[in-house]
Amino acid sequence: MHEGLVSTRLGLKGIPAAAEEIMVARDVVLAELSGGHVHLCHMSCRGSVAIIREAKERGIRVTAEVTPHHLTLTDYACEEYDTHAKMNPPLREAADVAALRGALKEGVIDCIASDHAPHAYDEKEAAFDDAPFGVVGLETAFAVAHTELVESGIFTLPELIRRMSTDPARVFHLAEAGGGGTLAPGSVADVAVFDTTAKWSVDPAAFHSKSRNTPFTGRALRGRAVLTIVAGTIVHEL
Repeated sequence: MHEGLVSTRLGLKGIPAAAEEIMVARDVVLAELSGGHVHLCHMSCRGSVAIIREAKERGIRVTAEVTPHHLTLTDYACEEYDTHAKMNPPLREAADVAALRGALKEGVIDCIASDHAPHAYDEKEAAFDDAPFGVVGLETAFAVAHTELVESGIFTLPELIRRMSTDPARVFHLAEAGGGGTLAPGSVADVAVFDTTAKWSVDPAAFHSKSRNTPFTGRALRGRAVLTIVAGTIVHEL
């Protein structure tokens, strides 16, 4: 978990924000040196945001993403030694969450990724230090982001869709290959349909995933995927 007041109180070894910031800075320097494009996954702290912002201002080819859980939870979720809130990078402080939200809004961070990391039930039923990193994210990603960002008025729905669909496709040049991020005629028919008014409570036992390791158990959410089409074929229908 994050190295801070909560980890100190719990007596757990923490991962400092500097561990991430050092690697972000290194990769940005290498991208500048080589002229290459570096995509940074799972940003979690405000120091990383500052480095990425400066790099983009200097014209370095860097893009980045953030997860729904890093946009909505802090290290306080680890209280009671809850291993479902143990992830890498760890949940950090409220100031980091605010910086990540602002960076996503501004486009400093380009997109949202689910960071889907399933684990068997007995793996997470361990001492905090021994449990594996990771949470399941696919079935809650849109709902968590919609509830916390759109329903709260921080983002508009089109902005959220852009950060979860068209911008990821742009970052990885998928639209150019006809592979996604657009509903234009001739593009692959990969479509997700959402009911933005659907209200539901997170119940891991009802997940389609075989894994249940989520920190959002019991959370009341609004917005849900009701239909998923892959290459023109319906693969999920609520």
